[in-house]
Amino acid sequence: MPAPAEWLKFAPPPRPLTGSDKYHVFLSYRSVNRPWVLNLYDTLRELGYAVFLDQVRLKPGDRLIKELQAGLQASQSGVLVWSKKTADSDWVQREYETMETLASKKPGFQFVPLRLDDADLELFAANRIFLDFSSYPDGPNGGELIRLLHGLVGQPLSPDAARFASDQDEIAADELTKIRAAIDVGNAPRLKELFAAGGPSWRTSAVLAARAAEGLTKLGDNAGAIDILEKIGQQFPKAIRPQQLRALALARRGGDGDLEKAQEILGVLVQKGEKDPETLGIFARTWMDRYTKSGDTAQLKRSRDLYAEAFEGAPDDYYTGINAAAKSVFLGTPADLAKAAEYAARVQKIVGETPKANDYWWTATVGEVFLIRRMFDDAARLYEAAVSMAPSETGSHKSTWQQVCRLMEKLQPAPAERARIREPFSHLPDCATAAASKP
Repeated sequence: MPAPAEWLKFAPPPRPLTGSDKYHVFLSYRSVNRPWVLNLYDTLRELGYAVFLDQVRLKPGDRLIKELQAGLQASQSGVLVWSKKTADSDWVQREYETMETLASKKPGFQFVPLRLDDADLELFAANRIFLDFSSYPDGPNGGELIRLLHGLVGQPLSPDAARFASDQDEIAADELTKIRAAIDVGNAPRLKELFAAGGPSWRTSAVLAARAAEGLTKLGDNAGAIDILEKIGQQFPKAIRPQQLRALALARRGGDGDLEKAQEILGVLVQKGEKDPETLGIFARTWMDRYTKSGDTAQLKRSRDLYAEAFEGAPDDYYTGINAAAKSVFLGTPADLAKAAEYAARVQKIVGETPKANDYWWTATVGEVFLIRRMFDDAARLYEAAVSMAPSETGSHKSTWQQVCRLMEKLQPAPAERARIREPFSHLPDCATAAASKP
């Protein structure tokens, strides 16, 4: 289904590619912001833009800096994504200055910086107007997306387009607030109602629907998530995020043929070159599921190696790093245990040692680092904090608890230590039962 006509009326199409240009847009970002950038990538592709995204365009063995520079030189415009998570100001300044130089020397090149939160702008960026996507933490939408499209083609907004963009900001923000509220109180039916009601903000991009489906997965309603994701996959066939989430929901549901279908979806993405950490990480998870069924250690090793490949490609991605560590523990050889310690230490540098407010997976990851390091009391404390901040996300709890059970089987905490780790997950079946069920 194409974007709604009332929205497309104010969304300028990409400029024709001429001369040596191969791409309409070059996306510059740090990997910590990759999920948001992937949603932007999906949205632009659906609108007909050729997009340079490093995780898609580059192959193993490519010379990174050279290929990135070539991609930028072959682009009509550049987008620099900035956030508080982009702590490396040297990188920001280098990328900013590179695009400023290109904007001044290459005729027609458009440079559009944007920020994802209320991060302070550096002094060197004071002469640029940034687009502010802080109201859209899950991906681009609303009026700011319309402003971005105008920036990419170098067109000012008409008065009618400016008014429409302002209206869309309010509508999209309201819809996102409803989604968050439904997830927070564990209201899965409400998420389905919001998706069914739809509206321009839901049909402009896959962002809102993907967020609702992800919420259903967190709440344990994998069938509901799959239903939404199949529908938006038809509406947005080029979008990667809905395919990733559908594969994850299938793997979590674990019905007849679900795992095979999940692996097919992810395998096709990988063969197409979509080797971002999210795709590789979910693909790795399906190999772990196969190992759980078969006991074939080669499948466990495949899972660990995929997580490790993703972590090496994005060394600030704690999700793939902690799973590379855990799967190394499961393999259990002295060499693998040494790798587990190395991965866990690297992850701890990313996530620290304390809970992160309103971030279940970050906090649970800190707990898992402590568990792998055999600091069992600290692990129990962090798991308690994670479950307490997201009490309705039973699907997330189940996935975490299954991993905890497997780690405790290998690490053998004392009975009292095990009991303390068990306490935050007392609403779930204990390990003997949990190990036989799907997360």
